[in-house]
Amino acid sequence: MPSVEYILIELIGILAGTLGVLAWIPQLRDVWFKGLHEGISLPTFWLVSTALVLWLIYGIMIESISIIIANVAALACILSLIIGVVRLRRKTTE
Repeated sequence: MPSVEYILIELIGILAGTLGVLAWIPQLRDVWFKGLHEGISLPTFWLVSTALVLWLIYGIMIESISIIIANVAALACILSLIIGVVRLRRKTTE
């Protein structure tokens, strides 16, 4: 059974991860519901995605559920943004 200290550390990680994912919601709303994509740098988002994959691997290696969950959720947000921006930019060039 995990120690109370370990559980507290993971809960702090889950809270931090949740706040990090919530920070992406305004951009997701802008891209997917308002159709806005100006000012979004795809190279930056690919770099952030790479960093998140590395954090995910790290989380798996140290068996930290909070790091794993936070990075899977953040990756889902970022990849959704990338897909939305690419879709919108293709529409504008057609």
